Amino acid sequence: MKKLILSGIALAVATFSVADLAWAHGGQYRGPGDTVPPNPGGRGGRTPGPSGPSTPGPGGPSTPGPGGPSTPGPAGPGTGGPGGPGPAAGPTTGGIQIEDDLNRWEFWWEFNKDPFIKLKEAIHQGGVVSESDEFYLGSGTQRIANDTLKPSETQILQIILPKLHQALESTDNRDIVSSCMVAMAKVGKNTDQINILDAFKKRLTEKDQEIRETAAVAMGISQMTEAVPALIDLAKDTPAGRKLCARDGVDYRTRSFSIYGLGLVAFASSDNAVKSQIFAALKDIVDNDKAPERDIRVAAINAVALVRPDSSTEEGRALLTNALDTLDAYWSKELGPGEQVIQSHVPPAVAKLYEGFDVQSDAKLATRREEYKKSWLAEVEGKAKVKRSHASIVQSAIVGIGRLCDPVNDKDKAGNKLDLQCAKAVEEYAAKGSDEQARYFALMALGQMGGVTPREILMEALRKGSKALERPWAAISLGVLAFREMERADVGAQVDTLLGQELVKQLDNKNPGTRAAMAIALGLCKYKDAGATIQQLLETDKNRDELAGYMCIALALMKQTEAVQQIQDIVSTSTRRPIRLRQAAIALGKLGDKSAAQILMKMLTDDSEPDLAKMSAIASALGFIGDQRTIDPLVKMLFDTNLPPLSRAFSAVALGGVADKELLPWNSKIAVNMNYRAAVETLTNQSVGILDIL
Repeated sequence: MKKLILSGIALAVATFSVADLAWAHGGQYRGPGDTVPPNPGGRGGRTPGPSGPSTPGPGGPSTPGPGGPSTPGPAGPGTGGPGGPGPAAGPTTGGIQIEDDLNRWEFWWEFNKDPFIKLKEAIHQGGVVSESDEFYLGSGTQRIANDTLKPSETQILQIILPKLHQALESTDNRDIVSSCMVAMAKVGKNTDQINILDAFKKRLTEKDQEIRETAAVAMGISQMTEAVPALIDLAKDTPAGRKLCARDGVDYRTRSFSIYGLGLVAFASSDNAVKSQIFAALKDIVDNDKAPERDIRVAAINAVALVRPDSSTEEGRALLTNALDTLDAYWSKELGPGEQVIQSHVPPAVAKLYEGFDVQSDAKLATRREEYKKSWLAEVEGKAKVKRSHASIVQSAIVGIGRLCDPVNDKDKAGNKLDLQCAKAVEEYAAKGSDEQARYFALMALGQMGGVTPREILMEALRKGSKALERPWAAISLGVLAFREMERADVGAQVDTLLGQELVKQLDNKNPGTRAAMAIALGLCKYKDAGATIQQLLETDKNRDELAGYMCIALALMKQTEAVQQIQDIVSTSTRRPIRLRQAAIALGKLGDKSAAQILMKMLTDDSEPDLAKMSAIASALGFIGDQRTIDPLVKMLFDTNLPPLSRAFSAVALGGVADKELLPWNSKIAVNMNYRAAVETLTNQSVGILDIL
């Protein structure tokens, strides 16, 4: 798409000039540039993206994969969800961005923020009513004043989808083709005139690798069960799959994207037969595939996690058992460090499979859940039977513990003793562990667990930890803990006042990253008493784009509606500041301000400053907000041949966001609670991975 990269993390965390940024495959970047591990042998875990000069934009510099420098992929906009932090510009060596600290809390936040922000949920429910209720966009002067800005089914199927299909069929431009396919997939429905899967299959035979793999994953994004047979053939490189591609073999990137596509279909389906069919194909790949690229098996493990069996039914529990058996078999193998990176995806996958599991529903599966905790605890304590040396193993074991353990209280004698033991071991690792990233994941795991004991541990770290790194992680973890507790309490939720007061004390920290973390944590715990203070700091720090952006998000999370005008002013003055622009626009949308899309559309159609970074940030934010009133002007842009192809592609990106059938970005279900430090290129490397596509 030139996978229309609007690097969200690059936009949210970047500390470099737009001139230094590079674009690539998909539209957004969520993760660090050095996460593609060294190749364990064979052909390698990566091949360069499509050739072509790199176009500057807010995506972050191109990062080489294992085995040598990368070939920059062509430029392009992004196709839809929030992004992640991008590495600072600078020279690269063998896949490692050497200037940015990949242990920063911002990386975790940008991968995991979607379920906390829930932007479209806020936009589609009414919200703050402003003068923008008299909003004029497109041809004519029709007054629109609805309680909801969600597009209607008629608008989606009779305007957006046909126009995207028309644009797709009328060009071979890579940016427009890829953006339209992903946007159509977000609609995920056919009409009497348009069969979207047929449109995607036509593009599987393209010479352009990026278009082929985009076509494959678009079939999965559509969530249409009719796509399953073709995706299985592509994923397994069968004769039928090769025929679909009109090639002697399905290349590993298209295979990987097809595998993720299968997981996406399984995740959305409630049909146990469909889930079982997909799982059988994934199991065969995990067990038997001989491809030398790690991407194939990493994709299969993460796709197994998306199968999401319904553990309330006997069939679902049987499928869950089979999925766990498959992951266990691979986890138990004694493999070298290169393949240990693949194995490290197993604990987060197991934890995802157990999400929503009722321990009362099946005694064997409940016992097995406890055994996983013991196994991962052994990894953290260095007592595992199978000795593994790669740091990603301990990182992932800690991630898994954080997700499987229940809230812990060491004063509750009837509580789960194993969960308490896990909490203490994680606390110990956070203090003394050998791997820095695992130490910070340990702090986050405590917040994910929740309960009295983790809160006490994290409060101590917040007060006395290292200011530069440890305190920000403790703050975000405490924010997550408080957020989850309020979710569980629902209508009886109470704000953690003591936590809020402690976070406010540290807002005056001179380190902007630390201050931003405190602000986000205050937003997560909904400590509105800090709203006025954050507004004052935002005014003082409005020219520190990254910090200002996070403060806007914090104000939105705590529902500080008093900040709407201030954030509107920031959006309006961010024409050449894409980092600040995107975050502030999302904050306006979260606050329910109905002027957000109006402001953005005026900026997008302003020909006086045709800046690529600005357009990408605006189109991305418009897509996230999903305001129906932007449909007509975006369609007009899509077909304006006086505009550059990239500008038109960005309009397709935004239209896909407006019409998206899901409230959260499609790839957030993969990104959330994963070990992003164990990535391979087709998962994320800031430009050409599944998590890099908007």
